[in-house]
Amino acid sequence: MTQNQVESIQSAISALQNLSGKALQEAVVQVLDREVKYYNWTGFYFMNDEKQQLEIGPYVGAYTDHTVIPYGRGICGQVAVSGKTFEVPDVHAQDNYLACSLETKSEIVVPMYAGDKLVGQLDIDSHELDPFTKEDHVLLDWVVAFVADRLS
Repeated sequence: MTQNQVESIQSAISALQNLSGKALQEAVVQVLDREVKYYNWTGFYFMNDEKQQLEIGPYVGAYTDHTVIPYGRGICGQVAVSGKTFEVPDVHAQDNYLACSLETKSEIVVPMYAGDKLVGQLDIDSHELDPFTKEDHVLLDWVVAFVADRLS
């Protein structure tokens, strides 16, 4: 991904600023899916601290059985515990990986904070090995901040 692509996607998502909550989340995953060819499954998960699990939000991509993920389980569950971005260039090299699709080769999960509270995450799977760049990290950090500011 180039810096120009980052700016173009940020512009497209910024145009959604009048949306909030689920409507915004649905629109954001559609923009990301449409604009980045190696984003093959793009979705949000939200924290349920009471049950110690992540619960699926809006997503674009193949159906997944992983609508609820216990904290600590898989890449998303690990991010729920660490609160830090986790990029996996090759999912087959990970011991604690939950396979959503046999086509998935890499994954990045970016935590989403509302203030200091971890409220969810953005999960992206790719059918390519090691596709994520520094620009992806910049874009996705910006996206989760944009969405978190508009949760309702």
